[in-house]
Amino acid sequence: MDSRRVETLWAHVHWLTVLGQLGSFTAAAQRLSVSKAAMSARIAELERAAGVPLVHRTTRSVRLTEAGQQLADATGGAFEAIATAFAGIKDLAAAPRGLLRITAPVALARQQLVPRLPAFLRAHPEVRIELDLSDRLVPLAQEGFDLAIRHTPAPPETHVAWTLCATESVLVASRSYLRRRGTPHTPAELAEHECLHYLRPGDTPTWQLLPRSGPAAKVTVPVAGCFVANNSEALREAALGGLGIALLPDFSAQAALAAGKLQRVLPAWRPVGSFGEHLYAIRPYTPYVPRAVQAFIGFVREAFKPGFGVARVRVKKKPTDCSAGSGSPQ
Repeated sequence: MDSRRVETLWAHVHWLTVLGQLGSFTAAAQRLSVSKAAMSARIAELERAAGVPLVHRTTRSVRLTEAGQQLADATGGAFEAIATAFAGIKDLAAAPRGLLRITAPVALARQQLVPRLPAFLRAHPEVRIELDLSDRLVPLAQEGFDLAIRHTPAPPETHVAWTLCATESVLVASRSYLRRRGTPHTPAELAEHECLHYLRPGDTPTWQLLPRSGPAAKVTVPVAGCFVANNSEALREAALGGLGIALLPDFSAQAALAAGKLQRVLPAWRPVGSFGEHLYAIRPYTPYVPRAVQAFIGFVREAFKPGFGVARVRVKKKPTDCSAGSGSPQ
């Protein structure tokens, strides 16, 4: 093939690599900011020039053929290097600029991240933010995200992560519920209460608690209640409505506890295992980090440094018979 003809197809090859990453003409067209029709036409033109099929098309999916994958593998690194070099040239400007694509959990983003964003955007007027609110753990590089804010037990080892702050889980209930049903004094007594549980597919409804002091071991308590949800805001609202005792991350309980609308339950015990114990900023590894990403990471590290303001419970150390709370609930 004429070398000049090959040069005109470079962009087509790049589009093929994006299609291979995303597995969808629609998703690839969105990533490249082009129409689906243009995407399909470019790939068809590349196939005609190559003389072999590069894409398997079905009604449900798109995947590269062996030849298409070979071409994508051979050229993908070069295109990434070009993108990195170009981003570095653009970033020589003094001020951070450009689009930041960020993903964060729904409740955390609504309650804690979004209220902090105006200050960042006022400080960096040439930066634009596209925020994806999702509890789904998405592959960052594959879906085009620059950064994720995650409440997780541990960040993936394949990514770069910064610890923003420690978090903890809390048991809370409304005063009206506790007046009506009584206040539990041991974990075993939770079996007698409406427990508002965070719903996870295939999960067995149990809560695990550790004593804040004393020799007792971790307690696992089977729980049940009239309401479950896969969103901590929904569980908080149910607790505010007097439906039961909710297990929440501290960032969801913070405002209601400060206002006295909810109160801590079993404050001498620390729930573990249901939510992460740290908040992280996570990005895919790249040799070059755009200035806008650097600026945002610095901003959120400072913004979340104080944590979420839930008062830590101080438990007096004294001899205690913990046997009532150390076994299975009756």
